[in-house]
Amino acid sequence: MDLIAIILISVYSLDIVVLFLFGLHCYLMIYLYRRNAEYCVSGEDEEREPIDLDRISSGSLPIVTVQLPIYNEYYVIDRLLKTTTALKWPKDRLEIQVLDDSTDNTRERARRLVEHYQNLGYDIHHIHRTVRTGHKAGALREGLDFCKGEFIAIFDADFMPTPEFLISTIPYFADDGIGMVQTRWGHINDDYSILTKAQSYGIDGHFMIEQVARNCNNLWMNFNGTGGIWRKRCIIEAGNWQSDTLTEDFDLSYRAELAGWRFRYFRDVVNPAELPATISAFKSQQFRWCKGSIQTALKLIPTILRSRFNWKIKGEAVVHLLNYSVHPLMLIPESGHAHRVQQSRGEYGGSCEHVSGKLPERSPEPG
Repeated sequence: MDLIAIILISVYSLDIVVLFLFGLHCYLMIYLYRRNAEYCVSGEDEEREPIDLDRISSGSLPIVTVQLPIYNEYYVIDRLLKTTTALKWPKDRLEIQVLDDSTDNTRERARRLVEHYQNLGYDIHHIHRTVRTGHKAGALREGLDFCKGEFIAIFDADFMPTPEFLISTIPYFADDGIGMVQTRWGHINDDYSILTKAQSYGIDGHFMIEQVARNCNNLWMNFNGTGGIWRKRCIIEAGNWQSDTLTEDFDLSYRAELAGWRFRYFRDVVNPAELPATISAFKSQQFRWCKGSIQTALKLIPTILRSRFNWKIKGEAVVHLLNYSVHPLMLIPESGHAHRVQQSRGEYGGSCEHVSGKLPERSPEPG
């Protein structure tokens, strides 16, 4: 019993220390955010002001491909294509790929909508796969194989790209070392329920504090899977999209940064999105994010620790990858408490009956 007690106390103590370090990391993010938050506001540099399309010829602008990966999104596909085609960018420099892995009526709906926008002069393509090899990562990779754009913007089906997205982000790619620009997620249904309100608080904490803290202090940040734009060459040189984790965005981000690419993040460029409104949808989302980040951690942490980068970058990258481990760590103290309660009941629960043969009389309730 003494050995078991020593083991439990050791595990419990280690757990408390690790949770303390994760909590300390949150305060560190706040401190880093306050140091230079203006760095993550677009257009602050005169050389990187939003592009004025009235003063520049379309021929001098790069071709941009917008990839829209969808899977059974019948009720939002209209909204997605309407907002994507409203992006402020010349039609002859804009390509749109609808990467459709749907197995329901979304396929036919998407096909008709694509034909409609083609008739309006948009360079838009409906790419349907009957076999979902690699899921989202596989769809993005397949679209990348024959896209025209030098830059690749990605939006999930529940997003509505802001019209200024391209004119605000493309100027930052004038720096050849920039591989990706991420923008902030907005919310269109945060007041729908307590669930969506709670999600909005968590997501805003990530985008308004953590991403700013990392980016403005030259630490690694990640592409959030949507609402960002990549340099195509960066994706290719980093090893392209890979489907061995559920968070292909996190995986590619860190592989790109290991290869020496730098990212930018802007909190003032906001793309509205719809939050999961049901418990089942929320649980599914959190499962993907949690399992995927741990998969990415197991895949990349050894490489990160062996890399040439300084200990600050490595340490923050590892903590970021392991963030979701906080949840199981929080269960250990509860398990220890339950064990102590059970042990206490086992030692003392029957003592009164053993001595006197009956339980002691209860005092009368007040009143």
